[in-house]
Formats: sequence, structure tokens, C-alpha cells
Amino acid sequence: MTDTDSPPDQSDDVAAIQRLRDSHGAITKQLSKRIVGQQQVLEEMLIAVLAGGHCLLVGVPGLAKTLMVHTLADALELSFNRIQFTPDLMPADITGTELLQEDRTTGAREFRFVQGPVFANVVLADEINRTPPKTQAALLEAMQEHQVTVGGHRHRLPEPFFVLATQNPIEQEGTYPLPEAQQDRFMLQVQVEYPSEEEEFQIVRQMTTPAPAAVEQVLTHEELIRLQDVVRRLPVADHVLRYAMNCTRWTRRESEHAPDFVQEYVTWGAGPRASQHLIMAAKARAMLHGRKHVSIDDVKAVAPPVIRHRLVTNFNAEADGITADEIVRRLTNLIPTDPREMSALGKIPNVFAAPATSS
Repeated sequence: MTDTDSPPDQSDDVAAIQRLRDSHGAITKQLSKRIVGQQQVLEEMLIAVLAGGHCLLVGVPGLAKTLMVHTLADALELSFNRIQFTPDLMPADITGTELLQEDRTTGAREFRFVQGPVFANVVLADEINRTPPKTQAALLEAMQEHQVTVGGHRHRLPEPFFVLATQNPIEQEGTYPLPEAQQDRFMLQVQVEYPSEEEEFQIVRQMTTPAPAAVEQVLTHEELIRLQDVVRRLPVADHVLRYAMNCTRWTRRESEHAPDFVQEYVTWGAGPRASQHLIMAAKARAMLHGRKHVSIDDVKAVAPPVIRHRLVTNFNAEADGITADEIVRRLTNLIPTDPREMSALGKIPNVFAAPATSS
């Protein structure tokens, strides 16, 4: 075995985890120069970046979703491009196109590829549901393969590469909802909520005064790539893997352990990619908090943003006011943490059912 083939030194991984833990606080401090509150949202975005996944930010207009993404890119020394999705946007407007160019010296003509805005470390797909499916699909290859194909030629995207898309949940007229297959490409769907009263006061005061301080770089993109490798090598115990897998499998009506409320409220459950993303996101969260192992609590914490956009609920759920988040919350509390309990586990009762009344 050569030096290049030797396994990574574990002490280097431990140092990298400590470096990330220290950097977590520094990144949060830099982001707070422009962003007030939204700590959960910022952490989930960092988890997606560390795990090498893509993120879908869902929230009403005016919650600084674009500013969050741009600020995060600045703090991590990542190139940033913003694409405003509109009904007339074409695939070539995203990926780039080939132009016929003439050499003034020789007179020879040849095609030259002109890169589109997708060629950046962080691509903000603003209001992704405002463009037709053909243009939405132009992102699929880029998100999955980290490359685009134009004119029969493949062009690699810069590493690391992330797509962070925004979506307005309240205005659906004239929009094109993302197909389930494309939603599944996003590791996390992050809900951006309204700020608290005190946070909104700070936002108004901060944004109506001179420009805030510049954001300083905390990590280089080379360090980020190194940390992504460490995330993949972080060990996970079998019982944690089993718990994460059950969080996904129990959302399927076909599963023998699917609770009654899943049978009643869910049309389609999450697929195997959700199990993979649960583990990767849990690894990233553990590292952010400076731990060298993944716990079931890490899986529980990332389960809502990983699973919520992969559940297809039915009319019964809408009529009873049961959201995907509520289903995930009930599941994570019901699923045994010890796999040995599974053998004796029977059918789970409907925890949404009204309590029986005494005669």
C-alpha cells in the first residue's frame, strides 16, 4: 500500500471535527451580522452544505432567504450565483450554451461553450416553482451528477456544488409545482418562519441604518471539501442506522409496521434516498456539535426537514389538519430505539384517534 492509498489518520479527523466545532460558532457570528434569528434555519443549511446535499427553502416573501444563502457563501469562500426563475426562462439560460465564434486571424469558425449561472459553488434558484418543468429539469443533472451536458459535451461543475432553492408556499397561481422526483433530489426542505417580535424589532433597526459590517471568511472551500470527506467517514452504530431506516420505512403503507395513522393519512411514503439523507444529515449535525459519533437524537432532529417533502398526504390529512411534520414527529417517538424490540412489536395504534368515551 502506498502513502496515497493509506487510510486517513483518525487523529486528523478528530482535529477536523474540533475545527468544525470552533468554526460553527464563528460562522454563526458572521451570519448574525446580516441575519437576525433563524438559528434553526441556518443550522439546517449548514448541515446540507456539510453533507453535500441540496436545500429547498420554503417561506413567504420578505424573510431574507436570499440574503441567508448569499451570506453563507461569503462566510465559506464560495462563489455565488442567483437565478431568478420566471415562466420564460429556458434551460440554456441556466446551463449555458455554445456560440459560433470566428478566429479573426485564421478565419476558422468553431463552437465555444459559454457557461451559464449554474457554474458556481452555491446556486440560488429563486422561486423555483415559477418556471416550467422543462427548465426545472435542467437542474436535475446538475444536482445529481454535478455536471451539465451541452452539445454532446459534458462540463464539470465546480466543487463543492450546492443548489439552494426558494419557494413561496402561499402564492400558487401561475406556478409549476415541483415534481416529486425533483423534490426528492433536495436533501432538506427547510421551513422559514416569521421572526419573533423582538427579532423583528432588531431586523427593522438593523436594516434601516447604514450598511452592516462585512462578512469575514471562516472556512476556505478546500477546508469545506475536507470536512465533507470527514462527514462521510464518521462512524454510525447499527442501531442508529436501523432507527433511521425505520423512520423511512414506517411512512409506507405497505410496511408491516406502518401505524394506523400512516394508513389513514399517507398516500405515498418516503423512498430509500430518504434513509441515506437521514444518516448523512445526522452525521453532519453530530460534527457541527463536535461529536465523533451519531446518536438517535441527531436522527430525530433532522427527520422533519429530510422527510416532510417526501410524504404525499391525502384528503383525510388535510381535512383533519394533520401535516407531514406531525406525522414525522409521531413516528420518531413511536419507533423503538432498540432493534431487539422490533421482533415483539405489533401493530401501532392510531395515536390521532379520539379517546374513547365512557358509557
